[in-house]
Order: sequence, then C-alpha cells, then structure tokens
Amino acid sequence: MTTRRASPRVDVRLLGRLEVAVRGRAIRIPGRQAQALFALLAIDRHLRSRDCLAATLWPDVEASAASLRQALWLVRGAFAAADVDPGGLFVIEPESVGLRPDAPVRLDSEQFEALLKGQPPNPESAIGLYRGDLAEGLGHDCFAAEQERLSDLYEDALALVAQRRLAVDDFEGARDAANRLLSRDVLREEGHAALIAYYGAQGTRSQVVRQYRRLREILNRELEVDPLPETEVAYRAAMTRAVADSHRRATSEAFLPRPFTPTLVAQG
Repeated sequence: MTTRRASPRVDVRLLGRLEVAVRGRAIRIPGRQAQALFALLAIDRHLRSRDCLAATLWPDVEASAASLRQALWLVRGAFAAADVDPGGLFVIEPESVGLRPDAPVRLDSEQFEALLKGQPPNPESAIGLYRGDLAEGLGHDCFAAEQERLSDLYEDALALVAQRRLAVDDFEGARDAANRLLSRDVLREEGHAALIAYYGAQGTRSQVVRQYRRLREILNRELEVDPLPETEVAYRAAMTRAVADSHRRATSEAFLPRPFTPTLVAQG
C-alpha cells in the first residue's frame, strides 16, 4: 500500500493572472491549457468525469480528451518538480479527476469573499486582494459566470469603500475608490455621487456641476433615466458645501490685513 505524503499548503492567486506558490516558492504551470485545468479544479473541488472536464474546458476542440491528458500531465509535473506529491492534492482515476476535498489549497478568491461576508465586513482589505478579474488571461468561457459574480462583488465593495472614506473625511481615498469603480462601470451612480461629494468638499462648484451633468448625460444616453433621488441629495449637499466654502474663503480674504506699503514723498 502506497502512503501519500502530506501536502504543504498551496497558495493560489486566481484574481488576476494565475499564480501558484508553495512555501513562498512559485510553481510554474506551463501553458494556458494546464493553467485553466488547475484553476477549474481549484475553484470547484468536486470529482468530475474526464469527459465533462474536457468538454467544459475545450468544447470546440475535437481532440479534447487528448488536451486534457496533456494538461493533467503538465499540472502533475509542475508540482512534482517543486517536490510536492501530486497524490496529496489530486484524485486521478481512469474516468474522473478532481482536487482532494482535504487538499490544503488556499484561494485568494475565497479570502476575498470571506472578508466581504465577515461580521463586520472588511471591504478595504477585500479590494486590496483584487488584482484583476478571475482567471484573467486564460480565455476560457467556463470561468465567465464566476468571473462576473466576483466582479460585481468587487464593484459593490468599491462603492462601499468610497462611502466609508467620505464618512471619515478621507476625500482623496474616496475619489480613488470612485474612479476605480467608474473605470469598470461608468453607470455606477455611487461612484459619481462620491466624486460629486469630493468636489463639494474641495469647494469647487464648477467641478460639482460638471460631474453631475456628466452623470445625467450618461444615464440619459444609456438608460434614458434620471439620477436616483439619493444622488440628487448628494448633489445638493455638495453644492451647499462648495458655496459655503467659497463664501468663507471670500470673507476671510476680504478681512485680511493689507500689507503696508510706505509712500515715498518727493523732496523739493
């Protein structure tokens, strides 16, 4: 009877480009096919038939079974080369393949979700883990649904972080989170509202109005709707703050002592 060696913990980064490490040492899995296979096994640990795996990863490839055999060979070889027993990580049977339920594999995507679902949630740390969309660059449709779900969670986290930063007067931080949110989805009103609040805090009425008009134009063009009532409230509050700040500056400047300039009297 062959005894399996206990596997060390495998750290897997799926958010962004795939990275795998054991004991701080990177494990290089060669080729996108092998990387896609490992990513799929890591995301969904239940045992799958070889035919199902092949059809999921390569639905348009006639020799998908051969592609699966080659990819599996590369994955096993990558771990063996790093002195990690593949038998401690994978269940590999004639008809099925999967990651062992007890395999010590830690995914950044699972950590990301855990931070958002914690009591209390920690969106700041969560967005720090999000280096990019799930399995970025692998180009397999089988990741699309999970990729979209996590992307939505990330955008929700950015919106929450922007609001929290505004609440503690971290206006630069709020602007950064809002810009990151809008770079992904320009229709997210929370991002526009955060920028409107930021410009209001800076006392720049023109920027408040410009951001608000930009939002109205985008919503009208893309959805034919007006901004939400809470966005209107944020706009009015920002304008009030900007006007008050502008008035305060003007008043303080009016009462500043003027520098004394001696007048020279011409001698006759």
